Amino acid sequence: MHKYGALCDEFYLNMHLGTEMELPQNREAILHFFEQVQKRFPRMSNFYARDNGEFCLEEEKEAGRYRWISTEPKRVCSGAVNPESLASAIDQHQMVLELIPYELSISHLDCESLNITMGFDFNYRGNHNELLAEALGMISPMERFSELKGTSILSYEPILQIALDDECKTQCRLAFESRTTAYQVRSDEYAEEPLSVYLTVRRYDSLASHEKFGEELLRLAGICEQMADDYLVEGILKPLRQTIALK
Repeated sequence: MHKYGALCDEFYLNMHLGTEMELPQNREAILHFFEQVQKRFPRMSNFYARDNGEFCLEEEKEAGRYRWISTEPKRVCSGAVNPESLASAIDQHQMVLELIPYELSISHLDCESLNITMGFDFNYRGNHNELLAEALGMISPMERFSELKGTSILSYEPILQIALDDECKTQCRLAFESRTTAYQVRSDEYAEEPLSVYLTVRRYDSLASHEKFGEELLRLAGICEQMADDYLVEGILKPLRQTIALK
């Protein structure tokens, strides 16, 4: 089991490259790009298009572990759900970044942002917002609001974003996504749905002429893993897992 596998119900590592200019949308360029991807990962066989200009190639999802890669008008995305290791997922993302200059005509100048995101899903049947408040706590002024008699927490999704350099070009963002609705709170009927924790390290602006997409991704992934190991596991993931176990 991967080192994060025991901490959550589902773990995924995603890469997103945002571009300043629109990507090629012609049939030949898109199909040739995904054909090259499929040569590297033959199990990726489900190809489909959406009305918003997104094209996606993915593996079957039945096994619970799968890869997916997509293109949008101004974004290239790559994801690995429950990967065997961080290294295997990063290899996939690097392969995509190696292909795009040749297949999609993306140069170092065309980089608007490049990011790596670790996602952790916790399946929980109940109020996700109250769970977050209980597991992570609140700052004192906000906590007093939550103690009002006869109230229920409808939204509690804290976000923290920090700059990792003086120019704010490399940033780290910690965010949560609750899937609890007001109807569920009102009716006291909850489905077992995932509460998500996202840790993203993002680099903004174009790459320099000597920089390469793959090498920059490795730098971001190293920062992300260090932030997860040093801060996220003990401060966020384990408290969430423990609180759910006590419910």
